[in-house]
Amino acid sequence: MIAPPRVLSTVQADAIMAQLTASHGPLMFHQSGGCCDGSAPMCYPAGEFRVGGQDVLLGHVGADRGIPVWIGAAQFEYWRHTQVTIDVVPGRGAGFSLEGPEGVRFIVRSRVFDDAEVDALDAAAPPPRGDGA
Repeated sequence: MIAPPRVLSTVQADAIMAQLTASHGPLMFHQSGGCCDGSAPMCYPAGEFRVGGQDVLLGHVGADRGIPVWIGAAQFEYWRHTQVTIDVVPGRGAGFSLEGPEGVRFIVRSRVFDDAEVDALDAAAPPPRGDGA
């Protein structure tokens, strides 16, 4: 079995990502796992949030799958058996995420991988870290 993607995005989220890309240029997401807005996926202009060895690349989202999604390493350890889907809902979150002024906020939906998917992920190379390790 081929390893499933660790991160997906909905069509609705992709549309907001396209709108934000048109306004701000290339994007990136980071999920830190902290409280409050730290537990929401934060959308930034690419490179504005500096990733390092304590960040894991979950994959890429967007209509063209070109937007990287990073997660803090501690949060990844909790969620490593979970497929994350970035979605969007009406309302405003707080913080610095780019979608706030648009009257929407990104959220995470998730599901637990089944046993075969976990085995495929375990057999694959570990996801890259921000320090290239």
